[in-house]
Amino acid sequence: MVNEIKTNKRSTIIASCSKEGSFLNSLKEFFQVIWRNKMARVGFIILIFFLILSIFGPMIISDPKSNYLNRLKAPSAENWLGTDYAGRDILSQFIVGSRSVLLVAFYAALFAIVFACAIGIFSGLVGGKTDEFLMMITNIVLTMPSFPVTMVLSMVINVNNDLLFGLVLSLWSWAGLAKAIRSQVLVIRQKDFIEVSRVMGISNFNIIVKDIIPNITSFIAINFIAIMKGAIITSVGLMVLGLVPFQGSHWGMMMQMAMSQSAVLYGGVGPIVYFLTPIMGILFFQLGCYLFANGLDEAMNPRLRK
Repeated sequence: MVNEIKTNKRSTIIASCSKEGSFLNSLKEFFQVIWRNKMARVGFIILIFFLILSIFGPMIISDPKSNYLNRLKAPSAENWLGTDYAGRDILSQFIVGSRSVLLVAFYAALFAIVFACAIGIFSGLVGGKTDEFLMMITNIVLTMPSFPVTMVLSMVINVNNDLLFGLVLSLWSWAGLAKAIRSQVLVIRQKDFIEVSRVMGISNFNIIVKDIIPNITSFIAINFIAIMKGAIITSVGLMVLGLVPFQGSHWGMMMQMAMSQSAVLYGGVGPIVYFLTPIMGILFFQLGCYLFANGLDEAMNPRLRK
């Protein structure tokens, strides 16, 4: 009896070690594929730069304080990107605001993916009246223009933190992905391994977690990045229009303040740099997302690897 228990423990340890080794090997292979793809490598470096900037930047640099005697200065050794209308350092604002930008986009993409996966997978797997009802709701959401609806929601809901802002942005950005996921599930559910799981009496939850989601992971990951890109543009657009009373640092707030305070109209190098700094940050982040997504499908889908 004691020997049997020891054998079972040994087999459990060996199995857990093999799973851990398999995960580490998969992770290593993922980064190897990304690094071999030149476009994905550049995109990965850009995204890592913004990730480090948003995590550690606000820890090192505090919110710049106003100094109206030093307002709208051109770039110099003391202020690398100059100062804004209130005499605050532009580079410090850019670094501090990067965390808010990425958090809002991350929350928006996360909520949208959760909504889309829940509706798309359940609709495609169950079918019947449930599928018709869920797709009717999805089609209604698709027929409404997302940006005007988001504008209305941002005015109705008191957006005062990153999480709530991301939720507002996600409410009308999941429908297209839900239909795409449903189409993927309709194909996957005809596979033999799904039929075998159903014959064996495995629950729908286990089928979704173990059979369906692993087969659409790369598709979800690529759309996650795409939704983040769209969320950044939408959040900046809402702030530039002054529709979000958001308290905090954000690149969109920098652009809104640059225009609302007429700093751009003063002319000179300082105001121009003040307005263009968040724009260049958004462009480089979008470029990083595009380049990284170029090799993401290959890295997460072994059938596409050479």
